Amino acid sequence: MVVFVIIVLALIVLIVLVSNIKIVPQAKAYTIERLGSYQGTWQTGLHFKIPLIEKIARKVTLKEQVVDFEPQPVITKDNVTMQIDTVVYFQITDPKLFTYGVENPMAAIENLTATTLRNIIGDLELDETLTSRDVINTKMRTILDEATDAWGIKVNRVELKNIIPPKAIQESMEKQMKAERERREAILVAEGQKQSAILVAQGEKESMVLRADAKREAQIKEAQGQAEALMTVQKALADSLELLNKAAPNDQVIRLKALEAFAKAADGKATKIIIPSEIQGLAGLATSLQEVWKTETPDK
Repeated sequence: MVVFVIIVLALIVLIVLVSNIKIVPQAKAYTIERLGSYQGTWQTGLHFKIPLIEKIARKVTLKEQVVDFEPQPVITKDNVTMQIDTVVYFQITDPKLFTYGVENPMAAIENLTATTLRNIIGDLELDETLTSRDVINTKMRTILDEATDAWGIKVNRVELKNIIPPKAIQESMEKQMKAERERREAILVAEGQKQSAILVAQGEKESMVLRADAKREAQIKEAQGQAEALMTVQKALADSLELLNKAAPNDQVIRLKALEAFAKAADGKATKIIIPSEIQGLAGLATSLQEVWKTETPDK
């Protein structure tokens, strides 16, 4: 019976000892209390807790955490009430301060975020609030990070998730945006029409210039053709005179050529023709020869 009791007690002690062997996982930290006071912080690895004397006060995660807070009502400098919800990214850097620095760290951060946001937005007007998200985020991160140092928390980032102005202001903003889009559209249409008119005018101008150039070139070519034809006629006349001079014509040939020239002149539309005396004599000679030819030739 005594042996049985010893065995049972040994099993109980073994179970108690085994149950007090603790393994701290990666990115975790355990704060340990001994007889109600802080004893130390366990990091990643194998640890043994003294039964009935030591206890794990809090298991702390060292990973970066994200908290999305509910929208908070804030009032701008120009007395516009809007709803803004924030997202806070934080990380626990000191498990001891996190355990003993504040009773409820998440509630503390939420309230601190709300009050800080109200203070910052209270110094801004509506338009500045809508266009200054980066400035607001930076200010809030700086203030929250300094305030949470005593709690062993480091605030890495603060983001304004949504900024919801009143419905009337939303409708006014939508109308303003619509008017702005219509204005830009009208400007684009006017610019397009202007460019089109400019292109049409430039096309007509270039067309007129090209037509004038073509007409001038045609006139130049026509004049060149007439000049070449005249030069050809003059050259032919010069060549004929040169040949005639080389042939040493007598007076009768010259008179005959003059008569041919007179005949050609007579075929024109001139109303008055002055006949040289030499051509008159030659003409009389031609008439006498014709009469003689008629008398000598018997009628058939």
